[in-house]
Amino acid sequence: MNNISMLINGEPIQSSNGARFTRANPLDGSIATTAPAGTPQDAIAAVEAAAAAFPSWSQTPPGERRALLLKAAHALEARAEEFAAAMAAETGASGLWAGFNVHLAAGMLVEAAALTTQINGDLIPSDVPGSLAMASRQAAGVVLGIAPWNAPVILGVRAIAVPLACGNTVVLKGSELCPATHGLIIQALQEAGLPPGVVNFVTNAPADAGAVVEAIIAHPTVRRVNFTGSTHVGRIIARVCAEHLKPSVLELGGKAPLLVLDDADLDAAVSGAAFAAFANSGQICMSTERIIVDEGVADAFVEKLAAKAQSLPLGDPRKGPVVLGSVVDMATVHRVNALIDDALDKGAVLVCGGKAENTLMPATLLDKVTPEMRIFWEETFAPVKAIVRVPGEEAAIACANDNEFGLSSAVFTRDVARGWRVAQRIEAGICHVNGPTVHDEAQMPFGGVKASGWGRFGGRAGIEAFTDLRWITVQTTPRHYPF
Repeated sequence: MNNISMLINGEPIQSSNGARFTRANPLDGSIATTAPAGTPQDAIAAVEAAAAAFPSWSQTPPGERRALLLKAAHALEARAEEFAAAMAAETGASGLWAGFNVHLAAGMLVEAAALTTQINGDLIPSDVPGSLAMASRQAAGVVLGIAPWNAPVILGVRAIAVPLACGNTVVLKGSELCPATHGLIIQALQEAGLPPGVVNFVTNAPADAGAVVEAIIAHPTVRRVNFTGSTHVGRIIARVCAEHLKPSVLELGGKAPLLVLDDADLDAAVSGAAFAAFANSGQICMSTERIIVDEGVADAFVEKLAAKAQSLPLGDPRKGPVVLGSVVDMATVHRVNALIDDALDKGAVLVCGGKAENTLMPATLLDKVTPEMRIFWEETFAPVKAIVRVPGEEAAIACANDNEFGLSSAVFTRDVARGWRVAQRIEAGICHVNGPTVHDEAQMPFGGVKASGWGRFGGRAGIEAFTDLRWITVQTTPRHYPF
């Protein structure tokens, strides 16, 4: 049993009312973690600690912030085995996925460290004689980061790394499904030596999430909110932020299309599709959800992809290396089984895999999916993928855009110029030509359009999201006034 604490003003803290909640392993129901069931009052205490630390941290020289973030990256990597154990216990994730999380998250901290000296501005010519006009970026204040369970280290670090680099202080609200995993991120930051109050960590029971988040957003010192999670919850957070006029960055659901055109290298397309469809059992916001294939190459492609999917090891990640571990809960299994039944009833063809009886879901492909089927529209967030056959490039683009989501996408073709033209017409924040839909780098502008959210994480886009742009002038000569 993993007993964890919150962190407020540099001190490990339990909930003010002593309440705790548990997170069970999705495979066998054993208790993976017990954590404080924080209250709105606890959340406000975390915000006030961050607000008190902000003046000093925002004025800390960039070299000092850089050094601390680099130390945090090393401390995070040193805990790789602990992260793997926590992720397997809390969410059933494979060791492969845990290792990838730690590696990429450490890189995010390194990239954030590099950004500390890139928070600059512009000189703007003024029509007023002698006026030196500047656009200057500076830290906004307290930032609330809300991270999900599915890529917990990557997305937990992303919620706080660039805000810290910009001179903000942060409150991380841990996921109810992986509080210990998110707690390890905070431990790594503390080991690096960040001053008290710069990073704060709160946890809460699932039933209390709304009250805790609303209390934080409503606090006047909170100046930015970032959230990664479902579109349903994202809409709620957007409404609360709008009520309090708080800028937000929202990275929400996806239904990523992967287009295989008639001239694609099928082996490359199969490798990219298999990775993007089945990494972390399909529980990634960028996961390939719709495989849109030109009907002229569909038979050959489906045969190759099925062979690849059937070769992927499936099992309990606590017992050895696997590619497909557990999905997060039985609710996922029931929901996705219903999607499979619906598709088969309406004419889809089961190529491999099928319905599951527990959270070890096999890699599943459904061919000849049509818009009449729920799986055509709904995000599975599981290793169950729809194959849609289309008669050519225009139909492929239309199918890719026929969805409310717009996060990631991909197109496979041997003609790079053709791929570029198609990519420009796909309605998504991200498109990869001859690469998988699952791809992230810390320096890239990451985010979606439509129901996949707004704003961008990463690189200079992240600086713009987590700083205020101010217009400051200095009058260097006497100024003439009309009266």
